[in-house]
Amino acid sequence: MEKQRIFWRQRAEVFQERAKDYDSWFEDSLLFDIELTALQELKTPFAEPKIEIGVGPGRFARALHVSFGIDPAFAPLKISRTRNINVIQAIGEELPLAGRCAGSIFILFTLCFLADPKRVFTECYRILRPGGSLVLGMVPASGFWGRALLAKKEKKHPFYRHASFYEARQSAEMIKNAGFSLIECRSTLYQQPGKVEDLEYSRPGLDDTAGFCLLVGRKE
Repeated sequence: MEKQRIFWRQRAEVFQERAKDYDSWFEDSLLFDIELTALQELKTPFAEPKIEIGVGPGRFARALHVSFGIDPAFAPLKISRTRNINVIQAIGEELPLAGRCAGSIFILFTLCFLADPKRVFTECYRILRPGGSLVLGMVPASGFWGRALLAKKEKKHPFYRHASFYEARQSAEMIKNAGFSLIECRSTLYQQPGKVEDLEYSRPGLDDTAGFCLLVGRKE
């Protein structure tokens, strides 16, 4: 796992140095409202305790009443604490938590930054209670938004230069291979980058042309 720790130290550095800049992206953001609306439209009930992996500054965690967050960068965790979220500095591939301790786990906009997504999903399965849910929120690689982020990666954008992007169906396979049953999916954000003017509501199902997809897996 030392290779993954080195990976995370490299990729967490920008979030450590620019935590306030990253947090400010969500301020009065229609994008945040669209993504949060999709999460609120999920029909799956989410049991306590709720954990977010890659909690960052904690804006989604606060809105979703998530009580506990994990992130490899310490500076964003300090912001999360101001939002009354209990936090710990750790990586998703090595969760410092006992088995069957979580009711629900959220991984939102973190997939592209993971060193080993399969390992993270396996760890999520380990710490979830039977019947617990994993919620993955991700940007499909081939949609307008995925291509825009890939362009940022190619231009060495500080946040995305090391990112890896996946299709929604690739993500679904990884979740299922970790032992989860895929029980709900929703897609949203069909307005193109730079042209977001209206609040959107999500649609059932997975759509790789969308800007944001939600996948819910259940541990049976």
